[in-house]
Amino acid sequence: MQLNAKANIIKKNHLKIIKVVDGDGIIVENIFNNQEFEIRFLGIDAPELKPCRKLTQDERETHLAAQFLMELGRKSLKYLLEIAPPNTKVSILIETENEIDLYGRTLAYVFLEDGSCLNEIMIQEGFAKPYSRYFCNELSKYQMLNLNAKNEQKGLFAFSKNW
Repeated sequence: MQLNAKANIIKKNHLKIIKVVDGDGIIVENIFNNQEFEIRFLGIDAPELKPCRKLTQDERETHLAAQFLMELGRKSLKYLLEIAPPNTKVSILIETENEIDLYGRTLAYVFLEDGSCLNEIMIQEGFAKPYSRYFCNELSKYQMLNLNAKNEQKGLFAFSKNW
């Protein structure tokens, strides 16, 4: 991920994943003070794992059954667990205009020790889609990566073009 030097960002290092919540969320811990907080990956959206208002909305928008969408959600979660299991060390970047979502989760780009961005990987491999509810500087890039994944039928696109 190329950083925009003009963007206002906050960087946090020395974190490790405590729990992978779903395909677009994790709980991390600061390894120095043991403070835990939940991260929602900025700019991406993965299918839901359980019935909720968002699942109903996704059902309407995709014309896919909730049970099928939840199965896709489990596949997304499984993939994220494979590439970033608990105890994986990560760093995050937060855009200062979009620090927290409606549920109090930190909105962030999550980076592995090798510098790769989990947000980007999840879209590039077809296990998440761009999410524009909260603006992010990487949205147009994520839209292109999503189009490529869809055309190549990667990840969840192997099961449905509509999700």
